[in-house]
Amino acid sequence: MSKIFRLSFWVTLLFFLPFVAVAQNYTVRGKITDERTKDPLIGVPVAVTEKLSTGVFTNQDGEYKITLPKGDYTLVVKYVGYEDKKVKISLNKDIIENVSLKSSSIDLNEVVVSSRRADENVAGVQTGVEKMSIQEINQLPVLFGERDVVKAIQLMPGVKSAGEGGTGFYVRGGSADQNLVLLDNVGIYNASHLMGFFSAFNSDMVRDVTLYKGALPSQYGERLSSILDVQMRDGDNQDYHVNGGLGLISSKLNVEGPIKKGKSSFIVGARRTYADVIARAFGSEDVKNTTLYFYDLNMKLNFNLSDKDRLTFTAYSGMDKLGITDVVDTDWGNTVGTLKWTRLMGHKWTSSTALIYNRYSYNVAVDMNQDLRISSIINDYALKQEFTFTQNSVSSWKFGVHSTYHDMAPGKFDVAEDKGVSKHLKNKYSWENGLYASNTVKATDRLEIMYGLRLSAFSVLGAGDFYNLNENHEVIDTVSYKSGEFVKTYFNLEPRLSMAYRLNEVSSIKAAYARTTQSMHLLSNPTFASPFDRWVPTSNNIKPQIADQFTLGYFRNFANNLFEFSAEVYYKDMRNQIDFKDNALTFTNDDVETELLFGKGRAYGIELMLKKRVGRFSGWVSYTLSKSEKKIDGINNNKWYDAVQDRTHDISFVAMYSLNEKWNLSAAFVYYTGNAVTYPSGKYQIDGKEVVYYTERNGYRAPDYHRLDLGATCVLKKTKKFYSELAFSLYNAYGRENAYMIEFRTNDDDPSKSTAYQYSLFRFVPSISWNFRF
Repeated sequence: MSKIFRLSFWVTLLFFLPFVAVAQNYTVRGKITDERTKDPLIGVPVAVTEKLSTGVFTNQDGEYKITLPKGDYTLVVKYVGYEDKKVKISLNKDIIENVSLKSSSIDLNEVVVSSRRADENVAGVQTGVEKMSIQEINQLPVLFGERDVVKAIQLMPGVKSAGEGGTGFYVRGGSADQNLVLLDNVGIYNASHLMGFFSAFNSDMVRDVTLYKGALPSQYGERLSSILDVQMRDGDNQDYHVNGGLGLISSKLNVEGPIKKGKSSFIVGARRTYADVIARAFGSEDVKNTTLYFYDLNMKLNFNLSDKDRLTFTAYSGMDKLGITDVVDTDWGNTVGTLKWTRLMGHKWTSSTALIYNRYSYNVAVDMNQDLRISSIINDYALKQEFTFTQNSVSSWKFGVHSTYHDMAPGKFDVAEDKGVSKHLKNKYSWENGLYASNTVKATDRLEIMYGLRLSAFSVLGAGDFYNLNENHEVIDTVSYKSGEFVKTYFNLEPRLSMAYRLNEVSSIKAAYARTTQSMHLLSNPTFASPFDRWVPTSNNIKPQIADQFTLGYFRNFANNLFEFSAEVYYKDMRNQIDFKDNALTFTNDDVETELLFGKGRAYGIELMLKKRVGRFSGWVSYTLSKSEKKIDGINNNKWYDAVQDRTHDISFVAMYSLNEKWNLSAAFVYYTGNAVTYPSGKYQIDGKEVVYYTERNGYRAPDYHRLDLGATCVLKKTKKFYSELAFSLYNAYGRENAYMIEFRTNDDDPSKSTAYQYSLFRFVPSISWNFRF
């Protein structure tokens, strides 16, 4: 009986701990920034001399908050690469104390200023979180001279490249569309350029990159596997700066500075490729009539309206252009805009309100005696409202709502009147909502818990005709709905729980559980993904995908946080997974639901990582052993089969070395098991025609992939006012011919046999670019 009483006591105490009041306390809050650039500094420790046990770290906006009893205190701010600073405060009311840190005289080539606290690997409550500083990303070898956020993330454990040169990625056994890529909190439907060889992010505009692949915080939803959160830099509100770069196939330029000094700032950036222009200039006949380029435009405006109010406007537009004169003219791209108002409401509450517009579209014009034009548009209109409540020094809350209206025109196929019949696929309308609350509480000195709940609601809306299907996925009935009418609404509760127990100062164990749902689905060609793959929303026949993920991890740091080690195991159970029928027609089909089959999936694995964070030599080695499978009635005799993204082994080695003040060297090696693929098992003749037949879905393996990339950076000039460098890289240094696509064709010598032909994209790809800043 006494054991039951003690257990009840601790459970009750844990539940009510966040609500324990702290009497006669006051709060000091503020922002830690770089004195020169005014960029926020993330993960900065802020300690209190008079209370050594009290201290916090700045969040991703560089903000800190400490609640203390009335009295006089000294704040101590220490951060790698910056001079220490002490600030005396008198706390007899709630106050704001902003701190600017000055760069130290330490050679920053020997230091990586990270976007995280030094011991976050051990102390952070979340599992499955990967953070990268822009300094780390800029040191990695590159493809075509372009530093790439998404390719850098692919070198982390549990994250797998979707293919040669591409920016698509798989996380913990999930498909590529199960990752939500955010730019300043706005989802990007297609975060790549040039068919996937470049990402949509200009690295010079990026401040911070975080990948959540485990138990997602409750404020995130809408995707099953991961959230890639990319935050843009704030402009300097003190001085003007220009930085950019010139490469072999692309150039970029960014400008930033104050609108009103100390009160408001701007930063604008542009990037464009010109490979086709260069080729034509050198007289290449192959590209004489070809257009091939992409561009990015970024802008961010910041206004400090008062000590308590901040207004931010973010805009992005990116477009790809591909054309062959008199044959085809194609473009696709994203346009997003966000207006965000942040307000401090007293010393405990913060409000954040954002209005969001997001558009993705593609257009294809074909002139092959048909005058065919194809187009598709997705328009999203969203509202995000979030409140942060800091109750006391051990508990903080987040509450919020996210509402999005989706307007999708999946496809218009317009043909000249005398050349055929035009076809317009029916527009799809839906309303997606998420209501969430979460609490982070330090239950004891060793145990920290983050728990929360998200309620997702996805409503299918009219106008339009909606089909009822039988068990064979055939249309048996059609029901018409008027504009704005509710066809069906799906509600899902998504509990989230993360716990970290600190074994000692250098090690911890963590456990987590999360349920996630996804209501937007990408119907993609499993062999060759393209920007024209079709997004479809959840409908009366397509249910939201659901995943339950369990994670357990051990984390250990060595040598005063110089080395980090982590080992995580995970199991993911997935429902309402989607796959195609054999020979499915999806691109022009208005009844696309009749071509789909549904079932379940599972993914499990172990991720190991050893990382050296700072010093002249830094880098990491990561290894993932995993499995990803599906079981869908109507496929593979209703048995489990490997998902396309299933890879048994995935290994990355990354090394960065500061040779001296001028030269920095880097190398990256990757190896992974080939994707699961479906190859023909044989063929036969019917009435003189050759028919290929298939047996097992994804029953074969593409060849294993491996590659070594080398990079070097030479500093040409480095002063307080001007910096320039040359960046060299060699992609695929030993010329491995990795398989990009394998095609089966009839053997010329023996027509009864077929021969496999492998296509490879890149062997040795050298590049050079000049980057500058002043």
